[in-house]
Amino acid sequence: MSQNGSSFSISYELLIALRYLKAKRRQTFISLITLLSVAGVALGVMALVVVIAVMTGAEKDFKARILGFQSHITVMKRGGGIAAPENLRRVIDGVDGVRVTAPFVYGQVMLRSAYGVSGAALRGVDPLAPVTQIEGYPPQRLAPRLARVAPSKGLPVAPGVVLGKELALNLGVGEGDMIYLISPKGMISPMGHIPSMRQFRVSGLFDSGMYEYDSAFAYIHIDDARAVFRLGDRVTGMDVWSDAPYEAGQIRQDILAVIGSAYWARDWMQMNASLFSALKLEKSAMFVILILIVLVAAFNIASSLIMMVMEKTRDIAILKAMGAKDSSIMRIFVYQGTIIGMVGTSIGVLLGVVLCFLLKHFKFIELPKVYIFSTLPVRLEAMDVLIISVSAFCICFLATLYPAWQASRQNTVEAIRYG
Repeated sequence: MSQNGSSFSISYELLIALRYLKAKRRQTFISLITLLSVAGVALGVMALVVVIAVMTGAEKDFKARILGFQSHITVMKRGGGIAAPENLRRVIDGVDGVRVTAPFVYGQVMLRSAYGVSGAALRGVDPLAPVTQIEGYPPQRLAPRLARVAPSKGLPVAPGVVLGKELALNLGVGEGDMIYLISPKGMISPMGHIPSMRQFRVSGLFDSGMYEYDSAFAYIHIDDARAVFRLGDRVTGMDVWSDAPYEAGQIRQDILAVIGSAYWARDWMQMNASLFSALKLEKSAMFVILILIVLVAAFNIASSLIMMVMEKTRDIAILKAMGAKDSSIMRIFVYQGTIIGMVGTSIGVLLGVVLCFLLKHFKFIELPKVYIFSTLPVRLEAMDVLIISVSAFCICFLATLYPAWQASRQNTVEAIRYG
């Protein structure tokens, strides 16, 4: 078949396969199984696309929340605090990929209010540091509240502390209430070790959406934190933000190569490795479970082809008598099953993409408040859709091999005689 001087040919095996699919069969039950096969493949692929998109969205949302709450890299000194933080800061700022650095003070304390007591992870931060430009980082939003009363040296007013929402609920306090901060870094007296106790005013609350952070963290000015932990001019460590958060591992190694073995560093992916591993495992498990739907549909394809081979026994014998090879007979039924799989996969991908679009833009499924998401977090990625499509197509293709092989092995004489 030629058109405009160029040749374009379709094999007769494909033409016969298409004709078998469109022809009205004597046994409508076979046609019903074929339709069910297409529907099964489409349903399985659609479910895979939507579920994997939701899992990917949840993973991206978790990462965004973590990146908005903590630094990309944390640098600390072995065996104690950092005595000259500005010198270390200048060295780290010179490493490629580093965006901004800021010193911090960290320690465990007890918080006591008139209504309860709770442990907390206390972080002292500098509200005037460049890190306040980082979007989503709590000190960025709460810097004015920390700077309003800080530093507290020589001031009669109590310094400010910013609490996580859940931590404030545990203490039974709100903005403006007074609490006591108890630190183990106290003093030695004739009666033994006495923890230090200082009064703070709750100047703000933050809500990161993650219970682990909201129930444990408290922020104060870095000068007040130095006084609480009796650090003098030292700091606990250095927070580092990079231009490429997902390359933080390599940047961490570059920083360690510059500052030497007296320091150690961890990036945000190391600190949250267990969470990311659990999300990856859950995503893989959901993929395996839902691909079984496609596998069931593939069995329907195989059943449909087997019954079609039985129905077309005489046609197969005539084709062989006319000179068709066994490989050609096999290709006819492979093409037929593959077309069924392709149609089902295409319909499933289309429905899945449309449903993901609707879920993302209209948010008509609301989740209970026990989740950190108010609606389903949907993020559709081309690579996930490609993997799902290829996996479904391969399963459908494998389902066609046995029926096609059985068709190619039929005896021509017996098929014509008894067909």
